[in-house]
Amino acid sequence: MTTATAVAHPNIAFVKYWGNRDDTLRLPANGSISMNLDGLETRTKVEFDPQRRDDEFALQGVLQTGAAARRVSDHLNLLRNKAGVAWKARTESENNFPIGAGIASSASAFAALPLAAAAALGLKLKERELSILARRGSGSACRSVPEGFVEWSVANRDEDSFAASIAPPSHWALIDLIAIVDAGPKKVGSAEGNVLARTSPLQAARLADAPRRLDLCRRAILEKDFAALAEIVEEDTRLMHAVMMTSRPSLTYWEPETLELMRHVPEWRARGLPVAYTVDAGPNVHCLCLEESMAEVERRLRELPAVREILPARAGPGAKIVPLPMKS
Repeated sequence: MTTATAVAHPNIAFVKYWGNRDDTLRLPANGSISMNLDGLETRTKVEFDPQRRDDEFALQGVLQTGAAARRVSDHLNLLRNKAGVAWKARTESENNFPIGAGIASSASAFAALPLAAAAALGLKLKERELSILARRGSGSACRSVPEGFVEWSVANRDEDSFAASIAPPSHWALIDLIAIVDAGPKKVGSAEGNVLARTSPLQAARLADAPRRLDLCRRAILEKDFAALAEIVEEDTRLMHAVMMTSRPSLTYWEPETLELMRHVPEWRARGLPVAYTVDAGPNVHCLCLEESMAEVERRLRELPAVREILPARAGPGAKIVPLPMKS
């Protein structure tokens, strides 16, 4: 039996990925930029066994069936094909944050899975190859493979669509205070929503403007310009959700509590508190701030009845293998 365990972190996109050029390969319609979230993690263990007859997948200790199990098996097939083996595996995955609630749980899951599977099979893959494999499982997972602040460039070919770090975690003491207003799983997953993006009449305009937003966001990160970052991440959030709401069928991830936070955060910033919001495909609000203003932002969030919980995260590392315990 060949075993390995990997840990990966979710990421928060500043310029969002929404919509594909190729739904099967998950080639994005536009580039994106994100930050890995330290402290939030998916831990995935893969055990290959030549004697096993079927794949098994356990999430949070519960054996999965149906689409979730097939998605993991299909992804393991990519690794088995590279290794030239047909061995079945048991995969165990655990998260320390809500799953399917718009906190990029699929990103960390499919960043950890190919890394653990490759190590278990003895495959020596480079970061670029692992990012490509992660993307095949969940588009934004490719951004959880490299460290820190990460950019995923648009490309037309499978082998050219991967993510790379543009700055290490230590580059900027940026904090993400994730305000949980609803920890439950969303009704429509991001994979389904990405397919619907092309049905929105607003998607073409969003894509045409993407290079401008990417340039502004990249520059804001490299120059540590919070005011510029705040402006572009909030604009990009509104653009993505406008596409969601005008797709067919329409998708609305926001709840009244989401809108309440989206109203408060710019007001706080206008009064001198450096904080900005961004919202992924879910109702929960990521409140970005500088380390020196973290305590005040957190205090204000806790005063709002809409906020059930706050998950703090700094810029985090990339996916990595966890050493196996020593045998006694």
